[in-house]
Amino acid sequence: MDQEYAALLQNNTWDLCPYPLDEYIIDTKWVYKMKQKEDGSLDRCKARLVAKGFKQVYVIDYSETIFIPVVKPAMVCLVLAIVVHFSWPIRQLDISNAFLHGTTDEEVFIEQPCGYVDPSFPDYVCKLNKALYVLKQAPRAWFKCFSRSLMELDFIGSQWPLTFYLSTW
Repeated sequence: MDQEYAALLQNNTWDLCPYPLDEYIIDTKWVYKMKQKEDGSLDRCKARLVAKGFKQVYVIDYSETIFIPVVKPAMVCLVLAIVVHFSWPIRQLDISNAFLHGTTDEEVFIEQPCGYVDPSFPDYVCKLNKALYVLKQAPRAWFKCFSRSLMELDFIGSQWPLTFYLSTW
C-alpha cells in the first residue's frame, strides 16, 4: 500500500481541499492482489487504490460515456505477422499506474484513502487531477494521454479506430 500511495503522490493525483458542500464525494477502497510467478509461487502482494465508480452520476461526475479500447485477435495476429515478416524486434511495455497518467476534465472529489488520512487536514477531501482506477472517465483519460504521446513520437492516427502507425513507413 505504501508503494501505491507514494506513486499517487508522486503523480500529483490529487490536491487536498476543504469538503465542498455542493459536490458529491466518491468513496474509495483498497483492492489487493497476489501476483504469482510462472511456477505458481508467490511473487508479490499488490495493493491498488480504486474509486467506487459505480456511485458516479452521469453529467454530475462525468460527461462522457464509458470508453474501453479493445484490440481484436485478428489485429494482433496481423501485427505479429508483419513483425515476423520484416524481422523486427518485439518489446513488451508495462506502464506502472497507467491510469494515473490521464488527466480528468471534470471536477471529481474522492475521500482520503483509508489508512492515509492527512492528520493536519482530516476533514479534507481529494480533488482529483488524474484519473483513478474504476472511475468511468479513467479509460478515456488514459487513452487521450497515450494517443497524444504517440502523436508526439510521429505516429499518425489511422482512419480505422484505435490504430496507429509510424509516419516513416
